[in-house]
Amino acid sequence: METVYDWVTVAIFAGLIVLFLQRSVGPERDQMWPYFAASVGCAVINQVGNKAIDDSNTLLHIVAVTGIAAILGFIQYFLKPFGKFGD
Repeated sequence: METVYDWVTVAIFAGLIVLFLQRSVGPERDQMWPYFAASVGCAVINQVGNKAIDDSNTLLHIVAVTGIAAILGFIQYFLKPFGKFGD
């Protein structure tokens, strides 16, 4: 936990865990693949961001920030964490 990318991606992953645990108590609603895809995306973007810091590569920083935004959009679109339960 040394870089901003570490903290941001772990925070997103922790949010996914909380969402999964919250929804796993009630009736089955979600499929597993969106959680898996978002988790893998967090790991990949974390590595890209850390590489960008190590190499001082602006393009990789742009890719990492865009990837974080894409992951958040993916979570919002497929998992709807702020939607009403049962929508």
